Amino acid sequence: MNTLQNKYREEVVPAMIKTFSYNNVMQVPRLEKIVLNMGLGDALESAKVLDTSMEELAVITGQRPVLTRARKSIANFKLREGNPIGCMVSLRKGRMYEFLNRLMNIALPRMRDFKGASPKAFNDRENITMGIREQRIFP
Repeated sequence: MNTLQNKYREEVVPAMIKTFSYNNVMQVPRLEKIVLNMGLGDALESAKVLDTSMEELAVITGQRPVLTRARKSIANFKLREGNPIGCMVSLRKGRMYEFLNRLMNIALPRMRDFKGASPKAFNDRENITMGIREQRIFP
C-alpha cells in the first residue's frame, strides 16, 4: 500500500473523526478519483501530436489514456463532430494515491514560481482544477 494512503488511513481519518466528531468512518471525506485530461488543439492538423501526447500521459500515469472526441462541430475552429481532440485518464485507488504523492512531493515543487493552488480552482462540489503547461516536471 502507498505511503500516502497509509498516512491518510492511520493519521488523517482518526484526527478528522476526533476534530469533527463524525459518528462513522464513512462520513470522513476521501478521494474517489483523479482525472487527468489533455486537450490538444493541434491534433486537428496532425495525428502525430495526439499519439505523442497519449504516450506521455501513459508514462506519467502508468495507465493507458482514452481518446476523447469532439461533441459538437465548431466552424470557427475548423472542428467537426467526432474528431479526436484530446485524451484522458481516470486514476482510482492505489494508482491515484501514487500519482498524488508524486504530484505533491516531486512535480509541484519543481514548478517555477508555484505558490499553491488558487482559491478559485475549487468549485461548490469539492473539486479542484489546475492546469500544468509542461509535462517535464514529472520524473
